Amino acid sequence: MRVAMLTGGGDCPGLNAVMRAVVRKGERQYGDELVGFRDGWKGVLEGTVVPMDVEMMRGTLPRGGTIIGSSRTNPYKEQDGPARVRASLEEHGIDALIAIGGEDTLGVAHRLAQEGLPIVGVPKTIDNDLSGTELTFGFDTAVQICVDAIDRLHTTAESHNRVMVVEVMGRHAGHIAVWSGIAGGATITLIPEEPFDIEAVCEAIRHRHADGRRLASIVVIAEGAVPKEGTMALQSGEVDAFGHVRLGGIGTVLAEEIEARTGFETRVTTLGHVQRGGTPTAFDRVLATRFGVAAIDAVHDGAWDTMVALQGGDIVRVPLEEAVGSLKLVDPDLYDVARVFFE
Repeated sequence: MRVAMLTGGGDCPGLNAVMRAVVRKGERQYGDELVGFRDGWKGVLEGTVVPMDVEMMRGTLPRGGTIIGSSRTNPYKEQDGPARVRASLEEHGIDALIAIGGEDTLGVAHRLAQEGLPIVGVPKTIDNDLSGTELTFGFDTAVQICVDAIDRLHTTAESHNRVMVVEVMGRHAGHIAVWSGIAGGATITLIPEEPFDIEAVCEAIRHRHADGRRLASIVVIAEGAVPKEGTMALQSGEVDAFGHVRLGGIGTVLAEEIEARTGFETRVTTLGHVQRGGTPTAFDRVLATRFGVAAIDAVHDGAWDTMVALQGGDIVRVPLEEAVGSLKLVDPDLYDVARVFFE
């Protein structure tokens, strides 16, 4: 078979590990010819194909990012986009396409598969907000990067008796914030699932510093977190091809409010794309490799319109519709664990 891959959406540690596994098993065990479309769905629309083989993938297991590039192109927002995708696959003799991406990339994959195209999905997002799978690769790496930063901020905050606001990624779901907040010993963690009361946040900080002790107050906030209506002013930004507002900046707004309301010196650290970069953790390398092997197996079983997923420690197949039908939000029970340590 001639099997193509694409990586869509934001880059993520572990993408190359997935493709390496697909290539290794596809070429060596199935005798497949593997290719990659450059820059996600954009590459499919433009027909930019690169050959991929075992030799090309050597050394890519620990490498972050994606060697074939990515984009946030949405074929359904392009003129004759779906027809161009079909024509591109036919022109390049593609028997199957493995789409590696998050909600948006796999949402497109599901719609195209429903129209008869042979597509298998692999879940990718550092936000860990895809349904159907317990974890997505890249999430563990992102959390570890955040925890490393929080650990360092504790000491500088203690030295100056400051409040530190740490903004992490998480548009609609606060998985990164909750996990890194718990692991990093955050004072308060704020997530998109629960609008926050800015005065309650400030009161907790006042109480924590009431006896004059030199403490570090670390507030972890997901980029998509929002205050309760009418308590803080926020600005809306530009949107991408999938209609998502470009986020970033809530940490700065929060820090300014905390300092103004409490009088405590407050600094903000926005981790941003640092969370996406660099080498994947051992866990993410293993998970990505398992996903890649399972994806090429699914291709040879003709399991179209499915996504490989982690459930109960096993790699299984779930309908793409299940994966993109709704976002996986933070379990309230897990957030309650974080609340135990709020002061």
